[in-house]
Amino acid sequence: MSRGGRRYALVAMAALVALGTTACGGSSAAPATAGAGNVAGLPVTHFESGLKADAPKPNLQVQNAAGTEDDQIATAAIADVQAYWGEMLPADFGKQFEPVKSLLSYDAKTDTEETACGSVKQLVNAFYCAGDDSVAWDRGVLLPMLRNRFGPMSVVTVLAHEFGHAVQYRLGPAAGISKSTPSVVKEQQADCFAGGYFRWVAEGKSKFYQVSTAEGLDKIMAAMFLIRDQAGSSATDKQAHGTAFDRTYAFQAGFEKGPKECAGMNAQNVKARVVERPFDPGDKGKGDKTFDEQIVALLKDSLDDAFKGAGVPGPQFVAGNGSCAGGANTPPVSYCANDNTVNYDLNALRKLAQPVDQEAEFKGQAGGGSGDFAAFAELASRYALGIQKGVGASLDTPNAGLRTACLVGAWAKFTTRTDGKAKLRLSAGDLDEAISDLLRPDGLVSANVNGDRPDSGFDRVESLRRGYLEGSPACSKAYP
Repeated sequence: MSRGGRRYALVAMAALVALGTTACGGSSAAPATAGAGNVAGLPVTHFESGLKADAPKPNLQVQNAAGTEDDQIATAAIADVQAYWGEMLPADFGKQFEPVKSLLSYDAKTDTEETACGSVKQLVNAFYCAGDDSVAWDRGVLLPMLRNRFGPMSVVTVLAHEFGHAVQYRLGPAAGISKSTPSVVKEQQADCFAGGYFRWVAEGKSKFYQVSTAEGLDKIMAAMFLIRDQAGSSATDKQAHGTAFDRTYAFQAGFEKGPKECAGMNAQNVKARVVERPFDPGDKGKGDKTFDEQIVALLKDSLDDAFKGAGVPGPQFVAGNGSCAGGANTPPVSYCANDNTVNYDLNALRKLAQPVDQEAEFKGQAGGGSGDFAAFAELASRYALGIQKGVGASLDTPNAGLRTACLVGAWAKFTTRTDGKAKLRLSAGDLDEAISDLLRPDGLVSANVNGDRPDSGFDRVESLRRGYLEGSPACSKAYP
């Protein structure tokens, strides 16, 4: 997050003043929200996600396959995704499905195979190549790293995404893709197609895989967070894939609405909502500010300004140990209902606010913190509880946690205003730092006053996005 100045994104200030009034309707810019007890209409489930014990052996030929665990996962993934599209292309688009012509497994450390898209030498990646209608994956570096960190379904996620590009090639004009289509649009569609496939798996239709809607989807979304573009990237870049905020949006849109929704993504509607952009010229800290009492005071002013329309006093910030003398405690930040204060542990938040080391993340190493906006968002979430208490909303239900995250998203949008009066403003990468908090098991952004979080990370991420895209009226409507 950075201080002051103008920004290019415009937001109506009225979006945050509806808390004290009856929530009003409006068009939904985000996928439809399920309640805290289900995930896009499916029950919240808890079990080990991965290859089914009775899964059949894929009848596929894979060039250069080594028979490793990752090869087995990837081959089954391709067989499964092809089965999915064998159903969906005729049903949704009236087209017969044709399998890809070839599959290639390689080790980026040693192999030098050539494809129509070039050599795989030292290529830590998975990709679809339209030149020879093939899908290839790196079994030596990429797939083991993903599997070790996020489990086998993260490998399936990557292959489902890459196969999404094969589907674009097959749909042609029905997907609206041409040589001039921006990369970020192609990638949003592919993420969305992957989401549609995982809905099919979650519904129990796959012969190969099973995925739980709680921990299973959480790990998939965490993997998508890992492979986000670096903060400060531009959505107009020729290789742009999107921020974690953008990529999880597309995945969830596919999961909730299916392939037709994905095929409808185009340059116009994607450009209208993607948040990926370069750092502002004056943002010398590249989105990260020194986390101290001065910056906390600026945050308090920003929140007071944003929520003044609620007509209730905002809680005061009090430096301490992050706990309340009486009542619920959620250190390092707690909302103390008895005296309407937010008690925060400055040292703990300063540690959380350390800049993200994305290179260390990719290597599976602990490095840096979650970024300053993760700390800001945790403070903002406890502040939002005080506002909710003032207007008589519940604070201890599962929906209270989702409503709180939604309000944090609405405040984040408020900070993008262009009137030149913003004391703090959203910086490139900030929303991804909030996503990181939502996917952490101990993050507070989606926690109610007692620190309880909804089981589903899918819902937690969705709620923040809803607030950002639709404003606070949607928060009380979606999470009563």
